[in-house]
Amino acid sequence: MENLKILITKASHDYELVDSGDGEKLERFGEYILRRPDPQALWKKGFDEKIWKEASAFFLRTGESGKWKKKENMTNEWFVEMGNLKFLIKPTAFKHTGLFPENEPNWNWIKEKIKDAKRPIKVLNLFGYTGGATLAALSAGAEVTHIDGSKSAITWAKQNAEASKLIDEKVRWIEEDARKFVAREIKRGNKYDAIIMDPPAFGHGANNEVWKIEEDLTKLLDACEQILSENPLFVLINGYAAGYSATAYENSLLPLVKKFGGNIESGELTIEESKSGRLLPAGIFARWFK
Repeated sequence: MENLKILITKASHDYELVDSGDGEKLERFGEYILRRPDPQALWKKGFDEKIWKEASAFFLRTGESGKWKKKENMTNEWFVEMGNLKFLIKPTAFKHTGLFPENEPNWNWIKEKIKDAKRPIKVLNLFGYTGGATLAALSAGAEVTHIDGSKSAITWAKQNAEASKLIDEKVRWIEEDARKFVAREIKRGNKYDAIIMDPPAFGHGANNEVWKIEEDLTKLLDACEQILSENPLFVLINGYAAGYSATAYENSLLPLVKKFGGNIESGELTIEESKSGRLLPAGIFARWFK
């Protein structure tokens, strides 16, 4: 195995990690600055509390979820641009905004791999959520099947595709449990050149099927191997489950090297603070490619 990689999302016109520390992060999404919890920020804040209190909204945790306290002049939702793609920002009761900026380096990698292939590429995006990877693949000219167990998430992804002027590209939006969909594709004999997945630690499918990463990820990867084309391009896994490492995800992709050759990269997804250059860990990834 090679050394682990550190992928870094830097500040851009519509997104910036302003500061982090003491279990929180301060981010700018377009014109609004949001303050929300982040357990990875195990250091002292760089800015004075006075700066943090100027946030447009901050997240208050209540039990397993919470709520946002917003300034009066703040809208409930707005669009930002990242990597030439547009995203609807809509702060949720689970502290998410609908945009995961740490994935920008992976989106750029997806675009590059698809364009460099110089052939038609069929992509399957499992646990697609609000569609960042789907939009990246579509913008590079791929045909994409986007799977998510949540109807509202698919609606959100469609809004992002429409705003990015990609809604009319070759894309299927399917509300279904990822495992059930892949099992059906095996029976149908359908194949994909690339598979992307962003599995949660715990979740539910479209019909309330329970997903547990420790029980289901290996089985899903085995099934996905059966629907890869004869000349696959890549398989990419992103991870946010506490307690797992990038090396664990890398190990899970080793059977692909044995079957198809190619290489594996893995490491951390990070966001760089705009002023200090300090890196905030934001997830892990592993990717197999040829």
